[in-house]
Amino acid sequence: MVDMIERYNMAPEARVIDTRVRLGNIELKNPVIPASGTFGYGAEMAELYDLNLLGGIAVKGTTRNSRFGNDTPRIAEAPCGLVNSVGLQNPGIEQVAAVELPRLASLCQIPILANISGFSKEEYVACARRLDQSKEATILEVNISCPNVHGGGSVFGTDAKAAAEITAAIRAVTGKPIYMKLSPNVTDIVEIAKACEASGADGISMINTFSAMRIDICKRRPVLANVTGGLSGPAVFPIALRMVNQVFHGVKIPVIGMGGITTAEDVIEMIMAGATAVQIGAANLVNPFACRDVILALPEIMDKLQINDLEEIRGII
Repeated sequence: MVDMIERYNMAPEARVIDTRVRLGNIELKNPVIPASGTFGYGAEMAELYDLNLLGGIAVKGTTRNSRFGNDTPRIAEAPCGLVNSVGLQNPGIEQVAAVELPRLASLCQIPILANISGFSKEEYVACARRLDQSKEATILEVNISCPNVHGGGSVFGTDAKAAAEITAAIRAVTGKPIYMKLSPNVTDIVEIAKACEASGADGISMINTFSAMRIDICKRRPVLANVTGGLSGPAVFPIALRMVNQVFHGVKIPVIGMGGITTAEDVIEMIMAGATAVQIGAANLVNPFACRDVILALPEIMDKLQINDLEEIRGII
């Protein structure tokens, strides 16, 4: 009896919490990645905290040539989110590859997801070919889902055949992992994900923003100069979760889930739906420490839920 009491009163062994995940052959120390367009090129955020805390970084998207972006206003508030219409403002692929990525790599030693977009297959190929030469770019994240640019990547992301064509063209010019970033503004996102997988994609990033708008009722005109933009934030999280779950069951390649994630609990939920890693976007615009805070909270939540390893729960739904 004494032995039984002693065993009962002994402090339990500390739970070993493993937050590591793998995107193919690439290991991330945790699943949290700042989403493209919400973290700049990383250098600005390095002034706030050590970027090595992150699982990886998805840098601001680039096109072949520099772009000023859309006219202002570009941001409109919405219940539980925001509508943005930045319009792919960026300095162009050469500046990103030659200056921004090396500068980021000098500040941290984590995987870098270089995000590219374009207005034609040739432009996507040119960007991918240039980044294939970049030792700093770990993964190419191919944005075929931007709703804020007329005639831009979303044209390719809403049609399975076009998405497959872009994927195959990029696959032909790079040996780097390719993650196709998909639009939720489609009838069947699984069909498009499967087309990308069949054409050589190594993974799927999803979802991008939902096409949306706000109206200034006093001025009687749209709030955004571009009229419409992309809705992001907590409002889209349940829909993003459903779509990630559908695509997880439809493909065999990893899925990076995003869309309204703000807490460590959201991360767990997204991984249960099938995501291997996650990206946090709009939350960074509200709180620049959002990714850091989620990462620091994740082990405690895992311990509370008796999760030793995130792989235990991935895709359990």
